[in-house]
Amino acid sequence: MTPIDNLATLLSKLPGLGPRSARRAVLHLFKNKEKLFQPLIVALQQTLYSIKICEICGNLDTSSPCNICSDQRRPHDQICVVEEVADLWAIERSGLFKGMYHVLGGTLSAMDGRGPDQLGIPKLFKRAEGLKEVILATNATVDGQTTAFYITEQLKPLNIPVTRIAYGIPVGGELDYLDEGTLGAALKSRQSM
Repeated sequence: MTPIDNLATLLSKLPGLGPRSARRAVLHLFKNKEKLFQPLIVALQQTLYSIKICEICGNLDTSSPCNICSDQRRPHDQICVVEEVADLWAIERSGLFKGMYHVLGGTLSAMDGRGPDQLGIPKLFKRAEGLKEVILATNATVDGQTTAFYITEQLKPLNIPVTRIAYGIPVGGELDYLDEGTLGAALKSRQSM
């Protein structure tokens, strides 16, 4: 395998890039060696050696604890539980949540052999004491719902309020374009006006 083929193969393993897109990316990198290729190599090396997993929440940052966990202006008695770091980043981009996070690293899945101990669930329970609220922001998949239910049941004895983010109609969405599951979730999550 040539170095070009090897690079294209590696790039094709990234989300959103198939073999054809990866080859186009390789060609684009070579056409822009000075502007893109060399800086990309440097950025990859810097990232590889500087990124850490936060020992508290599981976020990725250049320090551990991460900048979110270290921020004393944020309330530390409210935790938003997410499946992956990408979910944490999405919520942070909204600018609406100012509390702490907990990254599970996936969902419970008997088929895939993922139980609570393979995820960050025991660590979440250790952090739970003294919390005013746990917000579950797992995905609306079967595994996400199962994980949220399991966490809720395990936290009941601690008398911590557990809430779940709402699911349903996206802003700007039209009812006739929605699937039945999304519409059903929106009806179940309705609020008084």
